[in-house]
Amino acid sequence: MTLVPPLMTLDALAVGQSGTVLHITPLAAGQTEDGVDLPRRLMELGFVPGERIRMLKRGIPGGDPLAIKVGNATFALRRFEAALIAIQPLTQPE
Repeated sequence: MTLVPPLMTLDALAVGQSGTVLHITPLAAGQTEDGVDLPRRLMELGFVPGERIRMLKRGIPGGDPLAIKVGNATFALRRFEAALIAIQPLTQPE
């Protein structure tokens, strides 16, 4: 029997935990955030399939924004932006 690691979205990742980007969920046709195509913007920032990411910190109150490390860069994302990014959490400590 093969165990498949659980899939989740980036907004659900715990602080200090790492994962690998699987894909970015496309928005419905014509749906943009202030005229910006969010999935494309996220990919341009480096959230591409296979890229390792790490949750550094969550803002308080409410957990916004999220500080995410991608490669050598750190980005602040809103929770709804992070929810577009499907990840596979890493099960082994770094």
